[in-house]
Amino acid sequence: MASPVIGSSTLANINGTATSSATTGTDSSSELNDRFMTLLVTQLQNQDPTSPMDNSEMTAQLAQINTVSGIEKLNDSLSAINDQIDAGQALQATALIGQGVMVPGDRILVGTADEDTGEVASTPIGVDLDSAVDDLQISIKGANGEVIDTFSTGPLDAGVHSFTWDGKLDDGSNASTDTTYSVEMTAVNGDKTSMPTTLNYALVNGVIQGEDGPQLDLGYAQDPVTLSDVRQIL
Repeated sequence: MASPVIGSSTLANINGTATSSATTGTDSSSELNDRFMTLLVTQLQNQDPTSPMDNSEMTAQLAQINTVSGIEKLNDSLSAINDQIDAGQALQATALIGQGVMVPGDRILVGTADEDTGEVASTPIGVDLDSAVDDLQISIKGANGEVIDTFSTGPLDAGVHSFTWDGKLDDGSNASTDTTYSVEMTAVNGDKTSMPTTLNYALVNGVIQGEDGPQLDLGYAQDPVTLSDVRQIL
């Protein structure tokens, strides 16, 4: 009597079912094990007594179903770890509510610092440098893109640096508090120039839970950012 063998096609079906269950959750690991054992028992009952199934073949088949079960358990463990990471990031994000942060952007706001004197103050600006520079040239621009003030910092090391514009125009007058300004920075190294990542100040108003994890709500004037976008906390 011929011996029905649980061959590669049958095991492929079991492995395919396991892959499907990992994505749909329709079959549990125990159900897959039961299905395999039913096939194995059927094979043992119908094998040729004069030519029994080789022990090494049975061991290989058992090893394959154990691998399927192990993959499912590993997927469950990774899913649990991801949930813990998301929860930790959300908790970390809520701690930033009410804090000022430096994030990629070029926006500068100007407000009145002293009602009596009319002095103004601006929100901080910053830069994220990949490498040290000989000089950093900073241009402040008005609403129409016109340059209203310039200054430079001198040599800077690699990393994040923040600065404060004094809110003065080239002629020494105060910048208007009704205008949103922008900054453009040029890094200078010898005779070469490059455009580094500029940073602007924003206040964290809340936390938004998105598909890719928690995001920081920075108000209507700027799009939400992720925790990885925060370069500095002020």
